[in-house]
Amino acid sequence: MENRFNHIALYVSSLEKSSAFYQEVIGGEVIADPFRDDRHVWLKIGEHNQLHLISQEQPPRPTDDFHFAFSVASLDDFLPRLQQFGLQYDNDKGRNHRIRIRPDNVRQIYLQDPDGYLIEINEDRF
Repeated sequence: MENRFNHIALYVSSLEKSSAFYQEVIGGEVIADPFRDDRHVWLKIGEHNQLHLISQEQPPRPTDDFHFAFSVASLDDFLPRLQQFGLQYDNDKGRNHRIRIRPDNVRQIYLQDPDGYLIEINEDRF
């Protein structure tokens, strides 16, 4: 039996803002959702992964000990996209517009989505 990651579900305060963020900044592609209501947007992220956005008036507050990550081929090519949308990023140590280098030499940054969820963007290496 092969196991693989399927999706993350996030409760968001504005489906419109969050959907735009994950499409325009992260590059997600809207896919059909089975609910067909005004509370869900499903996005394809990568080859086999999905992000499910669920509208909720009072979504849970993100915590500092939770984050999820997306990989990009080149962090240098991705950073102009953040500038295009006026988004701040840091190195997880409070230093704005700085890149963090992990012990395995993977370069990474952190930013927040419209609801304050912490997102890591790292260069795609295994």
